[in-house]
This record gives sequence, structure tokens and C-alpha cells, in this order.
Amino acid sequence: MARKLTTTSIPQNYPRIQEGRYRGYIDDATLVPHFYKIPENELKKLIVSAIKNANLKSSREAISLPNDAALKEIQTIYKKEGKKLFQYFKQYVGDPASTAHQIFNKSYIIVGKEQFRNRTLQKERMNSGWRYQFLALSCAQSSKRFKSVSDIGTAETDFNAVIEYQNKDRSPLTLYVSMKNCRNTMGGQDWPKAIRALEAYAINDRNRIGEYCCVFGIAMDRGTRYIKTERKSGQAHSYNTEIWLSDFFWPFFANHGYEEIMTAVLNILMENYQPENLSSEIDMPEEMLESFGDECRKAGLVNDNGIFNDPYKLVEFFCNK
Repeated sequence: MARKLTTTSIPQNYPRIQEGRYRGYIDDATLVPHFYKIPENELKKLIVSAIKNANLKSSREAISLPNDAALKEIQTIYKKEGKKLFQYFKQYVGDPASTAHQIFNKSYIIVGKEQFRNRTLQKERMNSGWRYQFLALSCAQSSKRFKSVSDIGTAETDFNAVIEYQNKDRSPLTLYVSMKNCRNTMGGQDWPKAIRALEAYAINDRNRIGEYCCVFGIAMDRGTRYIKTERKSGQAHSYNTEIWLSDFFWPFFANHGYEEIMTAVLNILMENYQPENLSSEIDMPEEMLESFGDECRKAGLVNDNGIFNDPYKLVEFFCNK
């Protein structure tokens, strides 16, 4: 009989810790433990693959140029990148009023260079996010701890892992995992919606047998785990959703500690890649900067001297996306 679709969160009947700091959390001691540690040479291969796959998804480079590109082609790329930067300028504004106030009477040259650095940092963060998502998935698949590990890749969840209990009479537990670089990757107001969406996906998974637990895995923040609660009531947004920080997340899925993982990644980067420049060290190409300035002029945001001279026009620009 097909499971009735629902989004109502009902506390799952998996074993929970009964006392202490983690009372109410899933009792991971009831799950089958690790019995195998991924060897160093195999871990290296997983890291190399994760880096390559992440680069295919989202390049870390400020600007990607073909190795054999001619001067005219490079100039065309810079012009396109200037237009993309202008779109980034509009799309990723945090506070239209404060931004308009900050850049009032400033040149597009200053603003363009700042946006270029901001976008470069964002690309690096996105690339890192993909890197550790791929690595966590492949480590879980290679760890031999889990009955199955599947790459879901939806908006709600990145992968799921089915793990058995030490008590073989129980149906296995399905973990629905969504990964974030750091806890502050999402704003406080975004967490409740993300928690609801992840659990709704778990509830409505027709292929699931047994209970589920939703996990937000934090790749690079130290700590163990916690449950998000409402500020006023202190009630959990979901009693089936936990945030697993790096000191709990990596040992659980990879049987390697957080620092072990980061050291192993560093070794691969040192052996195979040139050190990256800091975003502040990367010069924005003049052609790209001028292309950004041209877009600002077309939108009527700057005067003849390239100065953002009308903050109210900027607010209108930012608000009408």
C-alpha cells in the first residue's frame, strides 16, 4: 500500500539518548559501528575525484580563460564577465538601502573592484561546498558502514544513507543529508524553511523502509551536534532533524576526523596545485571593469564621471529584480 503523502512531522521511533546533554537525539550507539577505515591511498583518490568534480560544477577561478585563447577572444571574455559582474551586483545585494547609501558618490571603479572580490570569494565558497559534498558522499560509500548510500542531489537533500541497527530485528534507518560549509551559510530566518523542506522530502520518500532522521552536515565548523529550536518557545523545529558539526559529521560518515580530512585535502592541494592568490591579490582586468561601467551607464546609475550620484535610483534598481 502506497504511503499517504504528508508534510506533518511526527517524532520518529528510533532509539534516542535518554539523558544528558544530548537527550532526545538519535542514539548512534545503537547503529552498526565502523569496522573499516579507508586507507590513505584510497582516501587520496576520493579527494582528487571530489576536487575534479567540484571544479566541473563550479570553478574557483575568478575568470576562466582557455589556455590557447587569442587576445581578441580574451577581450570578448572580459567584456562578458563585466556584464555578469553587473548582474551579480544586482542579484546579490544584501540591503538595497544600505548598499545605495554606501556607494553613493563613489566611482564605478571602486564599486566594480569590490564586487569582483566579493564574487571571487563566493565562487571559492561554492567550489568548497561542492568539494566536501562529493567527498562526504564518496567516503560514506567507501566506508563499508552503510547498507546503501545514494546521491540524490535535489534542492532539499544532497545524499541519503541507509544504516542498520545492531539489533537486526529493526528495519534500517534512512539518513537524509543536506550539507553546508558553515552554520552561517544560511541566515537564521532560513533554517526553519530548510528544515521543513528536508523533512517533507524524507516523509514523502516512497522508497524508504523504516524510520528516518534528517541531518544538516556542517563541513567546516568545529563541534558535535545540536537541534535547532524556536527562539521564543524553545521547541525544536523538528525532533527528527539534527545539525551535525564537523567533529561528529566526518567521523560518522568517513571514519576519519575533521582535521584528518582537512590535512589529507591539503596534502593533495600541495602536491597537485599551485597556491591560490588571495582575492585581494587578484587584479580585475581593465576591459572587465570598463564593461561593468558601461552596464552601469546603460542602467542610468552613474553620471558622466562614472559616479553613483543618485541613491534613490540605486534602491529602485536593486528592488526591481
